[in-house]
Amino acid sequence: MLDNLILGMLALRPLSGYDLGKWMDGPGRFVGYRVSLPQVYRTLGKLVERGLVEFDVDARVGKPDAKVYRLTADGRAAHTAWAATPYEPAPRPMDPDFMLRFLFAGMLGREQAIAVLRTELDFRRAQVRTPTRVDELTNALAPIDEIDPIWAGQVMRAAHDQGRASTAGYIGWLEVTLADFENRPE
Repeated sequence: MLDNLILGMLALRPLSGYDLGKWMDGPGRFVGYRVSLPQVYRTLGKLVERGLVEFDVDARVGKPDAKVYRLTADGRAAHTAWAATPYEPAPRPMDPDFMLRFLFAGMLGREQAIAVLRTELDFRRAQVRTPTRVDELTNALAPIDEIDPIWAGQVMRAAHDQGRASTAGYIGWLEVTLADFENRPE
């Protein structure tokens, strides 16, 4: 997935490894990936070896020289091919793969963005409609002596309620964004 994130960022403009890391620690943290700068540099090295990116050395006065990476023709093809593959939602809501796909496939066109949103929305709606059996689980608790089963059940219900509420808010965002994109003039 880090490969796709880096290829997606380089599809927007050439960047140094440091700039990629800075983006991931800043605005990119809301995409859902936490990576270290060494991971970024290792991945860039692998992408260079695979012929998907190349770099120029940017000489800097008073600072270390920087490698500025850009996509090759093969990198562009790999990025657009990945973006065109059907999106398959992960079981857990708000999975970083959705945001990665929405962000970088969605930038390639309105229809790609709508398809990813619709797939995620349909999957999450089906998840919420599936009944959850929290009471079955809490009624069957037989915890260690240090845990009060009634209290444990209350904590489990509260955690479950938070998850459902969070998912409901997420579904609301998906619905609003999908409607906005569908009703936007081309």
